[in-house]
Amino acid sequence: MNITKNVVAYFVVGSLTLTSCQTANPYTGESQQAKATTGAIFGGLFGAGIGALSGGSNAERKQRALLGAGVGALAGAGIGAYMDKQESELRRELEGAGVGISRNGNQITLVMPGDITFSTGSSGIVGQFYPTLASVAKVLNKYNRTMVAITGHTDNVGARDYNYRLSEARASSVAQFLQTQAVESQRFQVSGRGMDQPIANNNTAAGRQANRRVSIQLAPLN
Repeated sequence: MNITKNVVAYFVVGSLTLTSCQTANPYTGESQQAKATTGAIFGGLFGAGIGALSGGSNAERKQRALLGAGVGALAGAGIGAYMDKQESELRRELEGAGVGISRNGNQITLVMPGDITFSTGSSGIVGQFYPTLASVAKVLNKYNRTMVAITGHTDNVGARDYNYRLSEARASSVAQFLQTQAVESQRFQVSGRGMDQPIANNNTAAGRQANRRVSIQLAPLN
């Protein structure tokens, strides 16, 4: 179960599979991977996804800690079905909450817009968002065989160092709240990316608003 040794091989095979195994997303109508049938291949994307965000060795230590605590790993085609069920429950729990949910293979990403999660310039979670995070924690506790990468992002307004610290503090705030809801801290990879990973044009107000976010990426423990 050495993640770092197999990252490149799994990533290449997974990328080839993306081009040949497509189906319709039942929620959006968009094309996506046939998830349950490709679980064996996409199991390795933990290393290429979350491991790439925060370092394979740290991810491995967290995996070993979870396995040592009796949290079972996932394997083969069962991974896809497990992530299917988790995605379905997240969509049901977060309906109307303003949280974006997307799926890439066996990685689920939640995007929490900054304007509904934090006050301007603050890393403190606004009280109205607690129930939404509690719903996320409920699903994470039920599906505890996934690793959780929490990443903060900002727009490009202000100094780079300030934005980096703010994004990291916001990601930490989300992780700390999830811990108060009994989500195991060993599952977390927490980081801040500041303004370095925009998803929209920072030259517009709408683009800057989209870039102010915290993402939670879920990948199977395998």
